[in-house]
Amino acid sequence: MVLGALLFVSSSSIAQSLNADTIKAQLLADWQRAKEYTLDYLKTMPADKYSVHPVDSIRSFSEQMLHLAMGNENLVSLATGKEKLFKRNLEKAPGAQSKDSVTYLVTASYDYAINSIKGTDAGTLGERVSFGKMSASRLTLLLKAFEHQTHHRGQCTIYIRLQGIRPPNERLF
Repeated sequence: MVLGALLFVSSSSIAQSLNADTIKAQLLADWQRAKEYTLDYLKTMPADKYSVHPVDSIRSFSEQMLHLAMGNENLVSLATGKEKLFKRNLEKAPGAQSKDSVTYLVTASYDYAINSIKGTDAGTLGERVSFGKMSASRLTLLLKAFEHQTHHRGQCTIYIRLQGIRPPNERLF
């Protein structure tokens, strides 16, 4: 009986402290951390290796990072309703492939995500958004955006290791 009471008290206190504003604050903290972590990846990869394809059938390092940036923009735009930042597909854009350009565009995508989340009313995170034949809550779309950037940054670990370089240390907190 005591264990049941402890579990009830514990889950009740969690439920009371977990609200839309704390969720939004955590999203912002996680996106800021992810931005800094991704920028470490961009700094770690030598400029002359941004165009390297580990194998012919997959994206280059720059294309992976530009895909990450466009995912940030697309999914966060769906979630928040904010106007998109980029007006074209960056992955194959010739002028976007250099280290400086990729760093600028990826940084801009994280700033866009962070500012869009800041400008979103936390009370709307549970609202459903329709896109195509699907729908999801605004929070779910923001979580999917975060998952997407994490996935593509993680793929870039191999790109860096293939150059004989140690990637940045993991940052969970």
